[in-house]
Amino acid sequence: MENELPASPPSMTKPRFFLCLLFTFLLVAGQTPWPLMAQDAQAPPAPAEIQEYAVTLDGEVLFEVREGVGSFTPEERAAAIQHRIRQVAEDEDIPVDSITIKRGGDRDNVTVVQGNRPLITITKADVDNRLESQEEVAIELAQHIREAITRYRQDRVPQNLLKNTIFAVLATILTLMLYSVVVRISGKIFPPVSRWGGERIPPLRLQNFEIISQEKVERWLLRILQLSRLALLLFILYLYLTFVFNLFPWTRTFGKNFLNHFLGSLEFILTSIGNYLPNLVAIAIIVAITYYLLKGVRAIFSAIESERLVIPGFYTDWAKPTYNLLQILIIALAAVVVFPYLPGFDSPAFRGISVFLGILFSLGSTSAIANVVGGVILIYTRSFQVGDLIQIGDVKGIVVQKTLLVTRICAFNNQVITVPNSSLLNNTVINYAVAIREMGQPLIVQTTITLGYDVPWRDVYKVMIEAGRRTANILDDPPPFVLQTALNDYHIAYELNVYTRNWQELRYTLSELHQNLQDACNEAGIEIMSPSYLALRDGNTSTIPSTYLGDDYLPPGFRIRLPK
Repeated sequence: MENELPASPPSMTKPRFFLCLLFTFLLVAGQTPWPLMAQDAQAPPAPAEIQEYAVTLDGEVLFEVREGVGSFTPEERAAAIQHRIRQVAEDEDIPVDSITIKRGGDRDNVTVVQGNRPLITITKADVDNRLESQEEVAIELAQHIREAITRYRQDRVPQNLLKNTIFAVLATILTLMLYSVVVRISGKIFPPVSRWGGERIPPLRLQNFEIISQEKVERWLLRILQLSRLALLLFILYLYLTFVFNLFPWTRTFGKNFLNHFLGSLEFILTSIGNYLPNLVAIAIIVAITYYLLKGVRAIFSAIESERLVIPGFYTDWAKPTYNLLQILIIALAAVVVFPYLPGFDSPAFRGISVFLGILFSLGSTSAIANVVGGVILIYTRSFQVGDLIQIGDVKGIVVQKTLLVTRICAFNNQVITVPNSSLLNNTVINYAVAIREMGQPLIVQTTITLGYDVPWRDVYKVMIEAGRRTANILDDPPPFVLQTALNDYHIAYELNVYTRNWQELRYTLSELHQNLQDACNEAGIEIMSPSYLALRDGNTSTIPSTYLGDDYLPPGFRIRLPK
């Protein structure tokens, strides 16, 4: 038998991109069943294929059986013949010269025998399609069997096995050395070759956007060279395995059929791909369009984020989340378009899994969807950004992460607090950094003390403003100022307002401000306390500051009224 190997495909030059798109469009269009086409002519039925069953010895095909004999099917007949020949080959006491031919009594059949043991009977049906006679076929077959049995026995001689083992060891050493040489030489040659190619292949640009840079060209060239090296190493491995397997009789079958197995698997894969090619081309077009669409959208939003492209009313911090949302929508749309082209799309299993996932998503994603909606609203309302100091209820700290589901805040004690975005929509968010960052206005830090009515408010103003000026990170312009926020029953509430731009040090600034307030009040003789009075007013001095009382003011005396 002669094995026909497929011819190597001719090398193809890389066409231009639009020619590839045109070719794929025509290919998909050619696979479409147009209504104007005539009905296909009914092809004549193909002749029934005759099944052949090989009789082998040590992996070598001696002949093939097509016809049965009596109650034996062709498969059973081939198995029986192979068993008888193997028995003769394993018995070394049987000389190969004892294998001869013998014509039957009816002279219609010729039998290949070993002594008086029949091995195979050649019938007229076995030679119907051949030019030789039954006797000529039997003589040729007997000679073939004698040679195969001789090789079978010689391959199992200890001297031959030892020699083949030495050859296998030498082949292994040579293969390892060859692998080492290829890897070392390629490791030194490939980087300069890829750099050389990158310098001579111009990068692909679209105005100010660099679609394919020189670094990417060099990286792709290096990967192509690495793939070629891998192909070479696999080819060397194939030669090594084929040689070693053919040395020993127990693995010779696999060694001879190694290439056939590989080519058979490759043929199966290519046939499957060829049958699926129209759908595969459609999927490739959709994937290519999606890829370049995402690449173009990403380039636009990257330009917006780096302020190379300015759109009035569209903030730079919206660029990345907007691109992420568009990416999800584009990929989801592409998936919807691609799904009908996938293998097994209409199968009940695919539909069952789709329904199961849909129900699972509907039942378990209610809160997740609420958090995602909350995250989207927070992004476009610009309530805060990563790095801002915010306060949400009792939680106060620096925003360290903002996602579509949750927001993470690092408190002043380094505890990271995770807040669901849906909860943020129902609470007031206080941002201490947005006025400085976006409006250019300094942050006003406020603190309040309460003093009695006997302390002149002008003195209090001077002391509190002086305390504010002593504090670090407090601006002189605008200057600090004091407000009286409440006139309570026993004391006045004085609110000190100071300006700062360093909101990162707000805790320490407020603490230092309190320290300076205590020092300044102590230096001015003002006691920081909120008095509570319980007194008989008759005979007591008024709590009105003395500057408002006349020079002739005298404290009233007690009046005691006795009952008559």
